[in-house]
Amino acid sequence: MGRSRKSHGKRSGKGASARPAAPASAPVSTQERRGLWWLPLGVAVLVLVVLGIWWLRVPSPGVATTPVASVATAPTPPAAALPPAHYVGAQACASCHAKEAQAWQSSHHALAMQVANDQTIEGHFEGALKQDGAVASFSRRGNAHVVKTDGPDGKPTEFEVKYTFGVYPLQQYLVEFPDGRLQALRASWDARPAAEGGQRWFNLYPGEHIDAHDTLHWTRLNQNWNYMCADCHSTNVQRNFDLASNTFKSSWNELNVACEACHGPGSRHVDWSKAGQAAQHADPSMGLTIALDERKGVHWIPNPVSGNPARSAPLATHREVETCAVCHSRRSIIAKDTAPTGRLMDTHDPVLLAEGRYHADGQQLDEVYIYASFLQSRMYAKGVTCSDCHDPHTGKTRAQGNALCESCHTPAVYDTAAHHMHKEGSAGSQCVACHMPSKNYMVINARPDHSIRVPRPDLSVQYGVPNACANCHADKGAQWAADAIAKAHGPERKGYQHFVEALDAARRGKPGASALLTTLAADAGSPAIARATAVNELHRYASPDALPTIQTALADTDPLLRAAALDALLAFPTQVRGPLAAPLADDAVLAVRVKAGRVLAGVPDDQLDVAQRGARDRAFATYQQAQAAIADRPESHYNLGVVYVERGDTAAAEQAFRQALKLQADFVPAYINLADMYRNSGHEAQAEGVIDEGLRAVPGNANLLHAKGLSLIRQNETKEAMTWLERAHRAEPDNARFAYVYGVALNSEGRGEQARTLWEASLRTSPYDASLLFALAGAERDAGHADKAREYAERLVAVAPRSREAHELLQSLGGDSTPVFH
Repeated sequence: MGRSRKSHGKRSGKGASARPAAPASAPVSTQERRGLWWLPLGVAVLVLVVLGIWWLRVPSPGVATTPVASVATAPTPPAAALPPAHYVGAQACASCHAKEAQAWQSSHHALAMQVANDQTIEGHFEGALKQDGAVASFSRRGNAHVVKTDGPDGKPTEFEVKYTFGVYPLQQYLVEFPDGRLQALRASWDARPAAEGGQRWFNLYPGEHIDAHDTLHWTRLNQNWNYMCADCHSTNVQRNFDLASNTFKSSWNELNVACEACHGPGSRHVDWSKAGQAAQHADPSMGLTIALDERKGVHWIPNPVSGNPARSAPLATHREVETCAVCHSRRSIIAKDTAPTGRLMDTHDPVLLAEGRYHADGQQLDEVYIYASFLQSRMYAKGVTCSDCHDPHTGKTRAQGNALCESCHTPAVYDTAAHHMHKEGSAGSQCVACHMPSKNYMVINARPDHSIRVPRPDLSVQYGVPNACANCHADKGAQWAADAIAKAHGPERKGYQHFVEALDAARRGKPGASALLTTLAADAGSPAIARATAVNELHRYASPDALPTIQTALADTDPLLRAAALDALLAFPTQVRGPLAAPLADDAVLAVRVKAGRVLAGVPDDQLDVAQRGARDRAFATYQQAQAAIADRPESHYNLGVVYVERGDTAAAEQAFRQALKLQADFVPAYINLADMYRNSGHEAQAEGVIDEGLRAVPGNANLLHAKGLSLIRQNETKEAMTWLERAHRAEPDNARFAYVYGVALNSEGRGEQARTLWEASLRTSPYDASLLFALAGAERDAGHADKAREYAERLVAVAPRSREAHELLQSLGGDSTPVFH
């Protein structure tokens, strides 16, 4: 379970089911307790002034007010004659499907969660484990397995293990609390053989001091089974959270991942099996809730010349992949019932190739599981599904080693030294070594990257992304590996994924990033998830130039593109985004409707016609329902608080922010935004009080330290403010925003040289930060260094070509500037 800041991972589950959970539309990851990156409104004003954001000066372009014709339609109502299907249990399935049931019995899914007893527990409950400031001691009390460790109050307490969680390569253990919460201990059992370093207790967070006040402590929210793990380790889990009492009465149909976790509730199928022959012929669906039949009657046709196969019939749907993705993806919950439907985005919102989750070329970085990686692959593009490679009942691959790949790819072409450049039979000759390199999560759980890419050490040289060659040849360097591949295969062997330049530019804020993103978004030859990521990244570059791309994506047939376009629209003013988003209020896909609700929620009546107002209200209700589905999480209430502020409902916003803090007292975004709401209402004293409250809960948080300094500046307490701004900068020295604001304060106090030194140091880490460039250009000009000032101004114009202030500054310094704003 517990995924950490250092990507140690979240859970075991024998590789079975795992998913992180950043709630719907949450601007902050649920796992990141430090380095929070939201922008308080007080600082946003500073940045807007610096950049001269285009919509403060420019009328909305025509394209922004032309409603798109959405390709989506309202959801098809269910057939009224059919009663809802219900769960019947694995035993009912086994009576007819004995072979499949037998194969499943020893699978990772069947062992995903079990009642703790002598037969299910792998760990040796004896001895102790020291884990960075605490000790976990293991013992037996009759039939009970007991762990003595630091409890919610930090004091050593004995806890009985109620359930096992996973089985290999590690097993975790769950403790039950009186309020219905099940919590995962961070002391875990390494189930690997002793010869491989296993058969020992180990800490999921080595090197980190995690006490009872830490978000990642085993007793706290981010190690909670009910939300973080339950629906992927058991069948038909209902969390049954009660907000008023802050308790759970969670239930499930089967403790493990059984047949109906993938196939859906089976009552109709059982009825079908008992019906007469005529009735069976009349129902081609066989009563199945999810028909996982996309491989039925299909085979792969080899091409001995190219070595690559072709599917005998095109893949018409993605039910299988999207069913597996419910658990094997990084996603957030948007529906009360999270069981698979065959349509992932009707229950969950998948994470795109986001910064901090994936490297810029799409390789796995954080614990992201499989889905978004697989969507990048040529395999997925050609119609490969999960069960082409994996037996869905045993969970094992259909063949071992290169034999798996050779079931489709011609060995004479690929399983040769000429291709893999290694000695036959060596570790380097294995297909997965180069095309699916593994990364360890949860310390010992190696997970292959399912983007199945061509190794590109040349991209490591240019962009700093990893490459598979370095796993064995790290001492040789990326350039050596790039030269070796070019010599063996030629310089044009570039693979399928061609989006690193655009995503790297977007993340770093490089000049020309917006154009690269629009080009990628329009590239039908690139994976849809990369195109959707490009559209989403346009929120960083909100301008008239981006709108045609966003508008096109709003009408795309792929819901990933439509959803990403709605995310990007949030960066635009309400008069632009309202008419564009309104047609998607009734989209066929729930995730799109939820995002439309977020975009439309704050659009005022006078910017919409009557029909659009109705669409807004329907979509906002959908958004509220999505947040209610995760009401046990502070992000749910925070999200609503932000929306209520936009809608001018400060009473509801205050209640929502306070509810978030009730669920998690150190949830910093709620303090920041509640304080900002008070400030905007003219209540600076209340704002400062909220910030002080936050600092008592999280004393060293850089965002709160920064907010405290800004509050003191607004109260003309400049000298005291300097101390807080400096503390914020020292807490996060790589945060360009903190450095910029602290430098402004230093400069205003007559300490210009110190400010310039600070900005220059920050610019080395953030070379394309517009605020730093603007500040340095002005400071160097005032210091009489015209050439240096002009250099900074030229860099500023390249980064922010639509900033009137940037062009005026460059012109005042004698530089050549051709404005591109209207």
